[in-house]
Amino acid sequence: MDQTDSRILTALQQDAHLTAEALGKLLNLSPSQAGRRRQRLEAEGYILGYAARLDPSRLGLSVQAFVQVEMATHAPDAAKAFHALIAARREVISAWTLTGAADYLLRVYCDDLAALNRLIHQTLLPHPSVARVQSQIVMDQFKPDAPLPT
Repeated sequence: MDQTDSRILTALQQDAHLTAEALGKLLNLSPSQAGRRRQRLEAEGYILGYAARLDPSRLGLSVQAFVQVEMATHAPDAAKAFHALIAARREVISAWTLTGAADYLLRVYCDDLAALNRLIHQTLLPHPSVARVQSQIVMDQFKPDAPLPT
């Protein structure tokens, strides 16, 4: 990957709708060169896909929270069952395995506090491999999710 590829990735993170012509103009490349480079970056796995960013508040998702989960057991079957549970929950938009006291960190969007409460008390805590759950409700996100540094 060279400097031009890096600039392409930066530009596409800001606007994934850029045509080969617009990308070429931005980078002083011909549209065919820009298009070929973009296709190569996609084929090589640098670009995983394209998605629209939605406004959570317009969708009625008024509560964003980070939920830390500590497991009671680290048996492979328990982890697999927990992963399946999380994969099935639409309000969990991302999940990470961590080091430290918490085993998992979940980023969730819920309609309201009652929905967050139900997720924690009716879904997460009753799971047999979950020992403890701690949540932090987001008051304000002053820096939106940013593009990756390229």
